[in-house]
Amino acid sequence: MHLANSLIQNVRQSKVRMSKCKGLSMLHPKEQILNCLTYTLLAIVAFCAILLLSDISSQRERFFYSKRESVALDLSLSHTQEVLLRSDPEYRGRNVNCTFWDCLNIYKCEHDTLKVYIYPLQEFLDEKSDKVASTLSSEYFQILEAVLNSRYYTSNPNEACLFLPSLDLLNQDGFDKHLAGPALASLNFWDSGENHLIFNMLPGSAPTYNTILDVNIDNAIVLGGGFDSWTYRPGFDVSIPVWSPLLQQANTVAAGVHAAVHRKYLLVVAQLNLLPQHARNFRELFRNANNAERMLLLGPCDNNDLTARCNQMHHQKRWEYPRVLGRGKFCFVGRSLRIGQPDLLEIMSQNCIPVLAIDNYVLPFEDVIDWSQALVRVRESEMHSVIRKLESISNVKIVEMQKQVQFLYSNYFKDLKSITITALEILESRIFPLRARSSRKWNAISKNSRSTFNPLFLTSLAPKSQGFTAVILTYDRVESLFLLIQKLSVVPSLQSILVIWNNQRKAPPHLSTFPTISKPLKIIQTRENKLSNRFYPYPEIETEAILTIDDDIIMLTSDELDFGYEVWREFPDHIVGFPSRIHVWDNATMRWHYESEWTNQISMVLTGAAFHHKYWSHMYTYAMPGDIKHWVDDHMNCEDIAMNFLVANITNNPPIKVTPRKKFKCPECTNTEMLSADLNHMRERSACIDRFSKIYGRMPLRTVEFRADPVLFRDNFPDKLKRYNDIGSL
Repeated sequence: MHLANSLIQNVRQSKVRMSKCKGLSMLHPKEQILNCLTYTLLAIVAFCAILLLSDISSQRERFFYSKRESVALDLSLSHTQEVLLRSDPEYRGRNVNCTFWDCLNIYKCEHDTLKVYIYPLQEFLDEKSDKVASTLSSEYFQILEAVLNSRYYTSNPNEACLFLPSLDLLNQDGFDKHLAGPALASLNFWDSGENHLIFNMLPGSAPTYNTILDVNIDNAIVLGGGFDSWTYRPGFDVSIPVWSPLLQQANTVAAGVHAAVHRKYLLVVAQLNLLPQHARNFRELFRNANNAERMLLLGPCDNNDLTARCNQMHHQKRWEYPRVLGRGKFCFVGRSLRIGQPDLLEIMSQNCIPVLAIDNYVLPFEDVIDWSQALVRVRESEMHSVIRKLESISNVKIVEMQKQVQFLYSNYFKDLKSITITALEILESRIFPLRARSSRKWNAISKNSRSTFNPLFLTSLAPKSQGFTAVILTYDRVESLFLLIQKLSVVPSLQSILVIWNNQRKAPPHLSTFPTISKPLKIIQTRENKLSNRFYPYPEIETEAILTIDDDIIMLTSDELDFGYEVWREFPDHIVGFPSRIHVWDNATMRWHYESEWTNQISMVLTGAAFHHKYWSHMYTYAMPGDIKHWVDDHMNCEDIAMNFLVANITNNPPIKVTPRKKFKCPECTNTEMLSADLNHMRERSACIDRFSKIYGRMPLRTVEFRADPVLFRDNFPDKLKRYNDIGSL
């Protein structure tokens, strides 16, 4: 760089000398010509040298980018690059209307996991004043280091989903906001901030203290610590906490604090920068004779030492901070000139339960953390009643909240690494929702607690190569069973067949008598004749997809079954099947009614011929609510309705009917005995729906007007253009 500057200076001097060649009339003509030729030669040499250095620099830059896949990012300051900021683009601030759907290019996220690229360390200089746009703080260095050492980091910008600048914008008082915008715009992959991350804990500067950055960030995602409900863009930005350097030492004492119920003070107020009206409210509360012994009202000491607090009413008493917060059951966080306060994490580090009095504050990681379990919110207009509200909380509830505070702090807030990784996981859950943790997993203290949510974490499309396992429940219909096995064996997506022999009085036919097929076939004889045996999670099932099918469903074609599996691959958390039914409410009897008539709506798919994920077999066997499973086994009916209830209750999704085929039994069976049996059958199944809805406490079944059919199966196209030709009719 110094060499280039000296060459530029030589060029400028050469130009001056050449312009003076015409004025060298006092010299001998030969000397004048010689001097001019010398100056011209120097100018040409200097110019060529600049071009050479420029080319070498560009070659080095191109080489650097071509080697990103194999060269790890070096965060040492000795490798910092200098970038000259030549222009100040028009200030546009940020796009206030950004949402996940229009300001994030999802097509850059081609992998199943989030990938983040970190720009090389750069020093952004103003070309005119040589001012530095920002200096790298130790906090931002720790953030970069956390990303670098995480599973999210990639050294290849071409495979990155998100980009993280090496420009430190954590504290708006710590950088030049007039240079920060041009610095961001100069980044190689900026593209109006699309898919870029901006970490900021303290936005705004005196005297306004805005809740957003006063920097042109265009469409970038802000991970900010000072959001209010007006400036936060839900589903796009991420609210993070304001970090405190005092937490480095607070972590060493947090483990030694007492249980909340044994602490002396009900409420500790130690925030230094409270608004005057809030400070007056607390002084009035403290003067109340009933509150003086239950409140600890602290303020700054004479030397303004941040590691100490002094009594507001008795200045001779000095307390060590933040350790003093461990003396209170509850600790106060209120509004100041900035909305985001480091006091929140300082309070949590001492296992004190925060009392928040900021009406429109967006709490850190509010998208996934249920703060109602660990924090008490008080309206700013009701500050005078805060003591009365805290006294109404039982000791049992206080202990639970304190445990939740400790859990949240140790998992998400204990250091900058935890904060950074948590923020990235939230972003990953938005971009790849099937990888997202449930709310209960985010907030549950016990890892072994039983859950009623769907933890499938399936990929967006189930692997086609895996295929499905056909589970056939049979009792003694050998002829029909063998015919079904032959038909299933030619389905391209079938991987294996599992025959569940539900007859304990008679052994199943020998394997040698079964049809010879090219797919694996296994037979399991059950210990008891139960309908629930069809849903047992047998270890022999090695695929994610299970086709449960009755031994008499021999009318389905290979194309229908293969198409049904393809539909399940797109909706792996649904039940996907062929025969459908609906539940209706009967106003006359005030009960639910099971209906098998052909309608525009369905709410159940019968598992006599249906695909489902093997997870639902596990849930049916081990986590069925109430006595539903035992009732089904005792009455030998309604196991398919029970499965539909289970899946709908967890996912809130309806089943999916495939193809228009309706009839699955013999149409000639119309004698009076069959009609009478069918009528009793319908009554029993109506009773099942009514009973199950009472056990669940609601009606989880969802109706839908939807059916999945192959695109071309009814169109007038040549058969060779259709993938599924043999699809049954009504």
